[in-house]
Amino acid sequence: MTPSSACIALVQQFEGCAKKQADGTFAAYPDPGTGGDPWTIGWGTTGPDIKSGLVWTQQQCDDRFERDITNFATRVADAIGTAPTTQHQFDAMVSFAYNVGVANLANSTLLKLHKAGNFTGAQQQFTLWDRAAGKVLPGLLRRRTAEAALYGS
Repeated sequence: MTPSSACIALVQQFEGCAKKQADGTFAAYPDPGTGGDPWTIGWGTTGPDIKSGLVWTQQQCDDRFERDITNFATRVADAIGTAPTTQHQFDAMVSFAYNVGVANLANSTLLKLHKAGNFTGAQQQFTLWDRAAGKVLPGLLRRRTAEAALYGS
């Protein structure tokens, strides 16, 4: 499976292409939950190459997002395996993994329930992931609610 336009729109809605500077470039910024690592740039891009002081153009942000979302989709599909999955369910899990990481999805009750065919139970798991650095973040709760809605549609 590949991410649909609904998946891409959902990720971009919640990630935003943040920290646009006056010259139109984008600056890396610290994680809102920790105030530090992981540093982020563009459409929620993190990684060892993203550090304080990094600046990208809009094109660099867009190109990296395209590469990253494709990578996440492949890894999510691998984690799901042969479990029956609708496009909406897949899209919701790709958005979730893009934010919390594929390893967290792979080890989650959400995925276990999905693979067992308990889609209602899996859908209810999204909103349990509303914390960063031990604090409930309203933005994460909004995102998880949107992911759960997409998963169930």
